[in-house]
Amino acid sequence: MGKNDTFVLYESSAGYSLFEVVQFEEIASLLSDSQENVTDYARFARSVKLKAFHPFQNAEEALDNMNAVSEHSVSGLLQSFLSANMSKKATLGCVESNIATAIKEATSLNVAVDDTVREILRGVRLHFSKLVGQISPEKVIQSQSGLGHSYSRQKIKFNPARSDNMVIQSIALLDQLDKDLNTFAMRVREWYSWHFPELKAIVADNYMYARCAALVQDKGSLFSEGSEAKVEKLLEIVGEQSLVDAIIAAAKTSMGMDCSPLDMYNVTNFTQRMVALGAYRKQLALYLSDKMAIVAPNLSTLIGDTVAARLISKAGSLQSLAKAPASTVQILGAEKALFRALKTKGNTPKYGLIYHSSFISRAESKHKGRISRYLANKCSIASRIDSFSDEPNNAYGKVLAEQVEERLAFYETGKAPQKNLDVMTKVAKQLAEDRGDAPMDVEADASLEKKLKKKKKDKKEKKDKKTKEETPKKRKADEEPASEEKKEKKKKKKSKE
Repeated sequence: MGKNDTFVLYESSAGYSLFEVVQFEEIASLLSDSQENVTDYARFARSVKLKAFHPFQNAEEALDNMNAVSEHSVSGLLQSFLSANMSKKATLGCVESNIATAIKEATSLNVAVDDTVREILRGVRLHFSKLVGQISPEKVIQSQSGLGHSYSRQKIKFNPARSDNMVIQSIALLDQLDKDLNTFAMRVREWYSWHFPELKAIVADNYMYARCAALVQDKGSLFSEGSEAKVEKLLEIVGEQSLVDAIIAAAKTSMGMDCSPLDMYNVTNFTQRMVALGAYRKQLALYLSDKMAIVAPNLSTLIGDTVAARLISKAGSLQSLAKAPASTVQILGAEKALFRALKTKGNTPKYGLIYHSSFISRAESKHKGRISRYLANKCSIASRIDSFSDEPNNAYGKVLAEQVEERLAFYETGKAPQKNLDVMTKVAKQLAEDRGDAPMDVEADASLEKKLKKKKKDKKEKKDKKTKEETPKKRKADEEPASEEKKEKKKKKKSKE
């Protein structure tokens, strides 16, 4: 860097600032020697001078430019600001390498990023209002606060077409409800069994058991006068007359203890709350299913609403899941097992959350790893279609599920499945026809792909042929020095004899 042609760029909430660094080598040595040279304004101001300052005209302009900086792109305002105040021979110092690369590509300036530049910009940030002189410290704080709120609002802006955050929260609540309902069901069974222990052997389902307990309450009411209405409601709950008869017969000969009205009230109250929670759980599952049909229709059609929602939740968002490779999707949820296997040098896991898919359970043990890899590949395709398509539908999800079914049949019977290119081409044509678009020239794309594959194959064959030709020559060249050494050894032996 030269002594008089070095500048640093500082992007603040108030505007763009360009500072000229006087005597760069001297300030670099001073900054490395002591931190006081940065914090002391009198010393720092002798080496750094304000070259130009362009304030933002309004909050919208500030937000647009800060978004461009955060995305490592150069706005038109920044490009014109640098072009107007810097020569091509000058060097510009930036705090981050990504924005430095973008500025270099946009303006062809010499850009540098190092520790000295960062220390200078740290001092600029500390003494910004004094160095600029046009704005007070209070105005700087006010502009920072306003820009921070605007930037945050834009980043968390609600997008109704991609509300995957609702899916993440719903599946987390659904899993928590399942755990709580299991705990509550055990408590209901244990508590109510003191009064009617035979009921838990007749009714196995936890939710149905809780509904029966909430209805029956006192077991004597099933065979007393006026019990016909309660028996009819009990039939609606269990669904079979034989079960109703078994419950009434067990109630007549039950060995359970009698409960006081207050005890029975508390048992019934808790049981009714558990029943209400189970009903809410069913409602939440329906809501999740409807939401998945909007957010990720293809992925949910392929592996089901619950597993698809868990994958999105584990990845963090649908877009993060779409960016992940198929190998990551395959073991998503099995991170502990993966790192344990890497640490102990054991076998790595074959599947994570996708193990709960019905495709994995239907496959034979020896094919589970292969089908999980294939299913993860299809899940990756489905999530990318869902994330980046403008009009979400489940057309691709249906054919992807059919492909997995064909792959399962191939492992069992050996029947060859359809090619992925043919399947996707067929769906793309159908969707184009449904939209009324011009027919897609997929045949040309297919022929181009075949040509590329053939070219790649020819290149590989040529390389293999060349390798085969070189191998005998190399072997011969290696053998020649060895044969000469043998001849020399024989001569030495003869001379000794």
